[in-house]
Amino acid sequence: MSRKCGFVTFIGRPNVGKSTLINKIIGQKIVITSNKPQTTRKKIRAIYTDDRGQIVFLDTPGINKPKNKLGSYMRNETGTGAEGVDVLCHLIEPSDYIGDSEKEVINMTKGLNTKVILVINKADTVKAEELLPVIRKYNSECDFLATVPVSAKTGKNVDELLNVLFDNLPEGPMFYDEESVTDQPVKEIAAEIIREKALHSLSEEVPHGIAVVIEKFKERQSEKGVITDIEATIYCERDSHKGIIIGKGGQMLKKIGSNARYELEKELDSKVNLQLWVKVNKDWRNDDKSLKNFGFIPGE
Repeated sequence: MSRKCGFVTFIGRPNVGKSTLINKIIGQKIVITSNKPQTTRKKIRAIYTDDRGQIVFLDTPGINKPKNKLGSYMRNETGTGAEGVDVLCHLIEPSDYIGDSEKEVINMTKGLNTKVILVINKADTVKAEELLPVIRKYNSECDFLATVPVSAKTGKNVDELLNVLFDNLPEGPMFYDEESVTDQPVKEIAAEIIREKALHSLSEEVPHGIAVVIEKFKERQSEKGVITDIEATIYCERDSHKGIIIGKGGQMLKKIGSNARYELEKELDSKVNLQLWVKVNKDWRNDDKSLKNFGFIPGE
């Protein structure tokens, strides 16, 4: 039996629900989520496989005007993530207002020789008839191959989206084995989970300036089973931010650690001994050496 296999990129402005939709499709958390912009910083591959074949999804950072070198890196990640794939999914919210970010995505997709599908997320928040002007407006701006309203939150129409995607993928061999759900190293997943819990807990001005580096990741056997020892450093850009992350009496850092440990134990299926530290790396988002050390740009 022939199988359909290919690459699909999700592209759109920040907070439109790209990461949440990918997690819903895969059936587990592959990409961290939060209600803060720029949560996704790198292209992340998530792998969906069923009897029809295999789809390798690429989640990309939201389209935003770069404010520093990290922002420029993220913009480049979005651009390269849109190149050479079989299908592009332009994710939007159910509004017929086309802002600058949406126009930029539309113009980007017009310049690529790629099939483009319009995916209207959060369709559960409006009545069906309210989607019609949205569909008309966007299809007047771009020749979309198909339009699929979905809800990443409830899973509504996700199966229909998968049907449309498989219909438009080429036949060919699978890129990953059937059990794979991501190509991210486990240490990187752990770092992202810690960063997600910090994003959820911290005030608005702090999260954009944090990075998480795993210093130690080692499994050991104990009488009660496997224990994973993880030591991680949360980097921030200001001394004042360090104080906020640690919190009064260390309470904020304990909260971040407790929430991260809970999810890490589910993800790793083992007990986790998590140790967190906080260090200041001033203006690291504009420093090439720091960006290399944190894995955002290649080393020499």
